[in-house]
Amino acid sequence: MTPTIALLGDVMLGRAVAERLAEVSPEEVWAPEVRELCRSCDLVICNLECCISARGEPTQRVRRKPFFFRGPRQAIRSLGAIGVGVVGLANNHALDYESEALLETLELLGEAGIAVAGAGRGESEARHAAIIEAGGLRLGLVAVSDHPPEFAAAAESPGIAYGDLRRAIPDWLADELARLDRECDQVVAFPHWGPNMTTDPAGWQRRAAEQLQEAGADLVAGHSAHVFHGAGWGRRGPLLYDLGDALDDYAVDRRLRNDLGVLALWRPGDPEHELELVGLALDFCHTRLAAGHEAEWIAQRLATACEPLGTRVERVAEQRFQVATPRPLVTR
Repeated sequence: MTPTIALLGDVMLGRAVAERLAEVSPEEVWAPEVRELCRSCDLVICNLECCISARGEPTQRVRRKPFFFRGPRQAIRSLGAIGVGVVGLANNHALDYESEALLETLELLGEAGIAVAGAGRGESEARHAAIIEAGGLRLGLVAVSDHPPEFAAAAESPGIAYGDLRRAIPDWLADELARLDRECDQVVAFPHWGPNMTTDPAGWQRRAAEQLQEAGADLVAGHSAHVFHGAGWGRRGPLLYDLGDALDDYAVDRRLRNDLGVLALWRPGDPEHELELVGLALDFCHTRLAAGHEAEWIAQRLATACEPLGTRVERVAEQRFQVATPRPLVTR
């Protein structure tokens, strides 16, 4: 039976979300139908866009940094409520409250049985992929962020897996993907890349996505823009340039609709239903399935965004969209 891997973009559990978690049970930031859908999957992956800790002080590493995100310790249970099995921590908020908070984040995730990619106690650990068993598959996940360089882990200093992806993927990343390609059934590259509030992948992102697949990734799933992009297809599989956000407290741009996101359902090896996108609606500090005019907006946006990438989507339910699979693909 083909496993189903769910992928979410940015999950931010700090600021007003943290305040909400002081008032409600941790699972209540997700609507019941979201929890049910995610828990039905074999694995849930997300980008954890904050540290989870009671420690630390706001970092001074990045000049004029405007936002600092730190979730309370009970936020771990918010991840557990939707069955998150692995998180990416390579992003621009993992060190918002310095090394002390990042180290506690790693401890808490480990105690909860949630694997981590993209951050660590030193450079080697940060760059090392997470390998997880899911639905009978051995899946490798490598996470990388192209910003900020000040958060990069050093030999014996905690931080994130940093890489400048605009010219070419770094050698360490290519080597790690090649290793995963040898050791795993499926490989996911999970980059946090590019500027906020963009609606389409830049040329350098499309080139980098191709390089990630050439190095060994079967799926590329990006995040950072806070707005979801269209889905493309590479020689080995799907190219999700940006998943948008999954949970936050952000101000909403009514034109770009950063309050609407997608949950990707990836079924590797299923020729008919390999990639499905499910529309999400992000209410303030609460996420549910999109409905009505929200689902209509997502449908129109996906049709417009996917066409330049050479793919098309078929609407199979109110907020569910099947991405057509180009053939033939290069097999592993």
